[in-house]
Amino acid sequence: MRSKLYGGMAVLVAVLATAAPGYGQGLGTPTGFAPTPGGASGEGLLDAGGLPGLDGGRNIFTAPLGDPGKPGFFTFADAVYYTGSWTLGSQTVAVRGLLDTTGQVTGLPGTLIGSGATALSTNEFGRRSWSPGVNLGVGYKFDDGTTVHARILHTAGQTYTAGASLATPFARSRADLSDTFLVSGVFNFPPQYAGPRVKTALEGSIVTPGFIISGQTITIPPFIVNGVTFGGQTITIDGVTVPARTLGDGLFYGIWNGASNMTISYKTWYTEAEIGGRIPLFESNSSRIYGMAGVRFHHFMERFSWRTESYDVNGVVTAQSVANYTNTLSQRMYGPYWGCGHEVYLGKRYSLSADLHGGVFLDYIKERAKYELEDNSIANKRSLNKMQFVPTAGGNLNLWWYPVKGVQMRVGYMANTFYNTVRMSQPIGFNYGSPDPGYATQYFRLIHGLNVGIGLFF
Repeated sequence: MRSKLYGGMAVLVAVLATAAPGYGQGLGTPTGFAPTPGGASGEGLLDAGGLPGLDGGRNIFTAPLGDPGKPGFFTFADAVYYTGSWTLGSQTVAVRGLLDTTGQVTGLPGTLIGSGATALSTNEFGRRSWSPGVNLGVGYKFDDGTTVHARILHTAGQTYTAGASLATPFARSRADLSDTFLVSGVFNFPPQYAGPRVKTALEGSIVTPGFIISGQTITIPPFIVNGVTFGGQTITIDGVTVPARTLGDGLFYGIWNGASNMTISYKTWYTEAEIGGRIPLFESNSSRIYGMAGVRFHHFMERFSWRTESYDVNGVVTAQSVANYTNTLSQRMYGPYWGCGHEVYLGKRYSLSADLHGGVFLDYIKERAKYELEDNSIANKRSLNKMQFVPTAGGNLNLWWYPVKGVQMRVGYMANTFYNTVRMSQPIGFNYGSPDPGYATQYFRLIHGLNVGIGLFF
């Protein structure tokens, strides 16, 4: 039995470039199936290569392809198209308005000025997408049909983005335009993150015009001066003018308070690699069963990013008024896998195979949360490493085509399930002094997709 060889379309292009038939050569005559029981000629898996093919004659390919029925090296490449479980949790990032940090405007520090409507959250990343990738590998087949191989699969990073700015939906806002600003609850940050000193026209303006108090009564509490008691009586105030009041600067302290623009992004990658082997267990003229085992590596990489820009009253932003936050979750899994497969010959050089596999992996988890000023002058970071066991189970279903000797092509579907991984349940930790975003157990995680490719035997 020969090992299946599979691969990507880039290899197919290279093969076809060397596949022109010789001058005056026809399509050739077929290359010979093993006879069926009883001596009748027919199709089956028990030919010289253990694969269906044509009888007799020369291969029309001039590429240096080998006999799949003999020991030798092989290579394969797949184009893959994968998607997976969405694991990012729901969290509000910013609301509309500003916080009166000094109390000069509202009389109470920390009071929200504005509607407080949600402006940005992780629910706004939109529809889920699929990622393209490649699966590349090499291997060797022995005399008894046993094969060993090494391969690596990697998908392109998939990025989701969302944002909020001073441009409210349909330009709707309160009369004081407070809803054109954004505010988030970051706290415990140092003065370097103060942001612009003057963000609004309110700062430095007159907010309390002069007015007259008339007909109000007040009680003067008693007090003693040099042993003489004064006060203790009630008097009426009439015609007292209260002067106008001018607000100072810095009323809305912090880059995340009264910001003009915020963007968030979420990027994911997936990588898989293995060193394994396959051994024949049973073979007939129309089907075969095989076992498989080896070691495998899975890597889930996730990165959440948040950028906040705070403009001054003149619409100017500097690197000292931009803050960045990142949360990176890396899960590298190492462990053994084992399984079995069954291939059935369908005729006309086609076969159908199904594989099932499982394993237990040690998940090495890295959690990294970081705040940083745009000019890189100051930052604060939190790191946590931990390990846990992750059981896995999966399988693939493939349709195979053997067009000529030494060449295999396939199209199929693959699914892997993971149990007891980690996810970002609350990607933002708002405490700058000790950023501690929320992580939770992802009890079930699925990654699955399509593959199409080609394999060559040398």
